[in-house]
Amino acid sequence: MVLLSTSAMPRRGVLTLVALLLVALNLRPALTSVSPVLGSIAEALALSPSWQGILTTLPVLFLGLAAPLAPRLVRRIGPERSVFAALLVLAVALLARPYVVTTVGTAGLFLGTAVAGSCIGIIGVLLPGIVKRDFPRRVSIMTGLYTVALNLGASAAAGTTEPLRQLLGGGWQDAAQGISHGAWQGALAFWLLPAVIAALLWLPQLKGTKPVRVPVRRGARLRHDPLAWQVSLFMGLQSSLAYIVFGWLPTILQDRGLAAVTAGLALSVSILLQVITAILAPWIGSRMRDQRAVLVGVMALTLIGLLGCLYAPIGSIWVWIVILGLGQGGTFSMALTLLALRAPDAITAASLSAMAQGIGYTLAAMGPLLVGVLHDWSGGWNVVGILVSAIALGALVMALGAGRDRQVASTQGVD
Repeated sequence: MVLLSTSAMPRRGVLTLVALLLVALNLRPALTSVSPVLGSIAEALALSPSWQGILTTLPVLFLGLAAPLAPRLVRRIGPERSVFAALLVLAVALLARPYVVTTVGTAGLFLGTAVAGSCIGIIGVLLPGIVKRDFPRRVSIMTGLYTVALNLGASAAAGTTEPLRQLLGGGWQDAAQGISHGAWQGALAFWLLPAVIAALLWLPQLKGTKPVRVPVRRGARLRHDPLAWQVSLFMGLQSSLAYIVFGWLPTILQDRGLAAVTAGLALSVSILLQVITAILAPWIGSRMRDQRAVLVGVMALTLIGLLGCLYAPIGSIWVWIVILGLGQGGTFSMALTLLALRAPDAITAASLSAMAQGIGYTLAAMGPLLVGVLHDWSGGWNVVGILVSAIALGALVMALGAGRDRQVASTQGVD
């Protein structure tokens, strides 16, 4: 499958760069804005820990389930128009999901979250291919900048959603439905604004684009390539740890004694620190013969940080937050970098991106769900350490394969 269009005009330049970064800024707030106010949502809607786990799992699951839709959209309207359409639907979903509970109940919140995750999944598949096409000699630095923008959006949502909720204040009780409505709804809906701004600034990218009519099975051979599976599974396992952090870290820290605002700030700081390794890890990795050492290093930092957040004295939490952020910034940016480094051309990079994100995010969704189930079963967080350790060790095994200096078989010209 091919996710790139031909264009009647050059796409490189400052305008394209700015537009790409603004789009990337919107790929995490729909997810990280929920966890800081998860307690308020659970109290208002009477959600058990297992249902909270499902709520944090849905957007990640649909990141993966929606990935195969990206090629179909591109064949009809082209990648630039597909990104634009996904941004518009994302904005609508972010506005609707906190408020539809007033008409259709709790199911509306889950539906809106799933739609938002689907839009992010489609955009996430498209952008690496666009980067490979428009910046072929600057893939590593562009991947780093793309990851920085993504982290800034995630950090902003994690750190400001709870203060927004407190600032908005108020609330009311719907006795008929048994639902408590409050400021958490406005705090979640706020994040539609960056999506609208990004859509407006993406408009110039639509000029001169057209879809490419290609056979659907063009990327099918990747499914028989062991290296493609190693890249995909590394993407999924490191993403599972990331979404456990996005979905549950503030709740875990609150249960360990931190105030709600401080717990949200801890997540925000951790994500913000990812910017450092999001740039450094691909830069270092692309200059090495292979990337195994970098991958093992950043994954080890991630596991150490997670275990510190779970078990170390709460007074030392900021040490572990720093380590966690540095680790996860590197794991995610390296996962994206592998999509380009392991592909011989832009078409194969797009196909590998679709495979890795489709399989990877579907697998990653199980992490937040299992955390909720384990917490519901055990009544605490200690057992979660076993889960994150197992996921991290699996990611390390995949990294040793995906980090080798090899490339997947080209899909260009294969029907």
